[in-house]
Amino acid sequence: MSVMPFHLAIPVTSLSASRGFYADLLGCEQGRSSEQWIDWNFFGHQLVTHLVAAMPSRPAPNNVDDKAVPVPHFGVVLKMHDWQRLANRLQAAEIEFVIAPYVRFKGQPGEQATMFLLDPCGNALEFKAFNDMDQLFAS
Repeated sequence: MSVMPFHLAIPVTSLSASRGFYADLLGCEQGRSSEQWIDWNFFGHQLVTHLVAAMPSRPAPNNVDDKAVPVPHFGVVLKMHDWQRLANRLQAAEIEFVIAPYVRFKGQPGEQATMFLLDPCGNALEFKAFNDMDQLFAS
């Protein structure tokens, strides 16, 4: 099965701050836009940031691998070298991580590199990578 791009629309309280984060920090290409929203090429997927007056309240996090994982969150699975390059760029930019880059489930099924951060409006993102992509859905 070939994987098609997903489409995700998220709320933001500042399109300017979103531009700084998604374009300048993450390197996402901007697509169509208006005064109310911006389309982004989010690692080959369509992410739309929609301007809202206030962000919705966030539920309590879930405990995974002894870490407080923010819910909801979204992100992408990258190749390991791309994940490491992004982690290095974010660390060099002194981004405050919700969960700093590390390897989760080390030596177990589903071993993965992961990191969590918030965009300027509080949307939680996860970036992950596997040395063995067959482990993506390992149980």
